[in-house]
Amino acid sequence: MGQFQKRWQNSKHLMLLFLPALIYYLLFKYVPMFGILISFKDYNTFKGVWASEWVGLKYYSLFFHSPDFLKLLKNTVLLGISKVVFGFPAPIILALLLNEVRRAALKRLVQSISYLPHFISNVVVVSMMFLFLSPTSGLVNNVIQWFGYDAMNFMQNEDYFRAIYILSEIWQHVGWETIIYLAALSAIDPQLYEAARVDGANRRHQLLHITIPGIRPAIIILFILNIGHVLDIGFEKVLLMLNPSIYATADVLSTYVYRTGIQSMNYSYATAIDLFSSIINLIFILTANWISRRTSETSLW
Repeated sequence: MGQFQKRWQNSKHLMLLFLPALIYYLLFKYVPMFGILISFKDYNTFKGVWASEWVGLKYYSLFFHSPDFLKLLKNTVLLGISKVVFGFPAPIILALLLNEVRRAALKRLVQSISYLPHFISNVVVVSMMFLFLSPTSGLVNNVIQWFGYDAMNFMQNEDYFRAIYILSEIWQHVGWETIIYLAALSAIDPQLYEAARVDGANRRHQLLHITIPGIRPAIIILFILNIGHVLDIGFEKVLLMLNPSIYATADVLSTYVYRTGIQSMNYSYATAIDLFSSIINLIFILTANWISRRTSETSLW
């Protein structure tokens, strides 16, 4: 007890700084986990959680045997994997390019321009997409028609949904995510580059043998975290882009949960689907972390 009091006295100010974050996660992340119980019950709002009838895995079985199950899982996985494959390398490439810029003013300008879209709300971003891709007055279709081709209704075509979503995500978040890699790059000892130049290493050799290995731990950690969100697609943007003509490729688990739980008020069914998504995400992140721990010295734990 004396040792605990001593440690508390030494770190009480840090603990007080940590307290608001702890309260936030307790109230909005951990306490709501109690709600997963309703996925095993025939939840009735008036009866409450405890008085509602226990039905076990009924709603999970309904979802797995639903005709929408495979379509929703396919759409979600394809969109999530596409986001990782195309979106994850983008901030790394931008950070490496910015690291080669020697003029500080130009580097700060590019950084500012690239990360400002992160602060634009998804509502505004999707509105901009509809504006630029409009088949009648959109800038993109004006250019297409200028080259002699017919205008295309991109936002109503299911074949273009994934590409539009991924490109908008990259544009919106690439600059913000680059900050982490730039911080990792700044931690690399400049003497390593000086020694490499003395030994005759060119820019490519320095990139391959100093720069990339220097930021490898950050890349691995962020990759594991991204893998853990494969099924956790940005619900708000997908919902704003969604319309009946693109359901075949755009309807994902999160939008289905919204329609089932909020619009149809089938809370038990929606909770079962959401818990299923969370379990799959957990499996992905544990698997990625296990592989990383076995193949490198970097992992989440």
